[in-house]
Amino acid sequence: MHVLVRVAVVMLCLHAPGARGAEAATLPLGEAERLALARDVSAPARTAQAEALREQSVAAAQLPDPKLKLGAMSLPTDTFSRSQEAMTQLQIGVVQNFPPGRTLALRGDRGAAMAAAADAMADAERLRVLRDTRIAWLEVQYQIEAEHILVQSRGLFTDLVEVTRAQYASGRRNQQDVLRAQLELALLGDRLLQVRTRQDEARAGLGRLIGPAEARRPLTAGRPQLPVPPDYATLAQGLPRHPLIAVEDRRVTASQLDVGLARQRYKPAWSLDVTYGDSAGTNPDGSDRPDYLSAMVLLDVPLFADKRQDRLLAASQKEVQAASLTRADRLYELQRMLEAEHARWRLLNERRQHYEERLITEAGQNALAALRAYETAVTDFSTVMRARITELDLRLDALRVAVDAAQVQARLLYLAGEGA
Repeated sequence: MHVLVRVAVVMLCLHAPGARGAEAATLPLGEAERLALARDVSAPARTAQAEALREQSVAAAQLPDPKLKLGAMSLPTDTFSRSQEAMTQLQIGVVQNFPPGRTLALRGDRGAAMAAAADAMADAERLRVLRDTRIAWLEVQYQIEAEHILVQSRGLFTDLVEVTRAQYASGRRNQQDVLRAQLELALLGDRLLQVRTRQDEARAGLGRLIGPAEARRPLTAGRPQLPVPPDYATLAQGLPRHPLIAVEDRRVTASQLDVGLARQRYKPAWSLDVTYGDSAGTNPDGSDRPDYLSAMVLLDVPLFADKRQDRLLAASQKEVQAASLTRADRLYELQRMLEAEHARWRLLNERRQHYEERLITEAGQNALAALRAYETAVTDFSTVMRARITELDLRLDALRVAVDAAQVQARLLYLAGEGA
């Protein structure tokens, strides 16, 4: 009977609150998030790109640099003398080009829109890093707790081997029960090796986000308290404000500004040319030759619009259509993701509650009752083993459901834009 008492004590320990994850916690989820955000380079790269685009937008809204003219006009080639001919001048001038219509303002606005798109993409990258870190951290925690459950269950299966040996030695059972118990214990050892392998793989996945050394640290025991996602209606209403949609909104705006720029091409660009001419020598009456000042305005003549301006305008309008469709597709993709994840989250929470309130308790009671019945020769060993394996599988399933629910919660927080 001492073996039965040991089994009961171990089962009570298994079901006691806080039995899992008793080791000291050194890497909470919040710290893993901070490490991942500090290590990530995609969001800072997008931020740097936004700053570059803002600088470029300021430059794009300025007039082009003026051109300086230096030269000689009507210089005689027989003597190369400046004073021989009255028309000979040394000239210095300035030419300033002016783009057509509101081109400069539209260029600046377009650059600002693209900078805003890069800022929104940086927010989206930070959201992605938080989501991926939470999912990876939770997966490592699942594998650790699964290992704890298997290690604890291995003690129970070891006791079952002792029970069958005692029954066999007393002549009450046959050797097959002993062999079956030993086989199940060996299979449990194989499952434990598989879990440890998956734990290493999960830590490697977390290490890609926070660094391999940090990922090898022990994790905090217990499920982390993630923020509760808003209800479905609130999430759905907030999707158009998600950073990924904000990126597409800014790209649509930039495409619309490209249409405005294409329309400006129908207007003439123009240039202002101001030139000062210095004359040398004297007139026939002995007076000094005067200097000259000239000013000219040059206009582009946008002829043949059907071959250039019309084509550019049509192309920019198609770009607006393409950007709008891309935005609609991205929003539809997020909506489908929200529907699937929210439904899964609701069902997982129902399953988790069912496991915690009923299945785990009943499985433990059934396993203990089957062992007592076997001890008193009321039932066979197969019933005991099925009950024990069922309890183990249910405990692992309950853990998987709880972790899956937390991972889905992390995805819902990503869709809610939490942490951007």
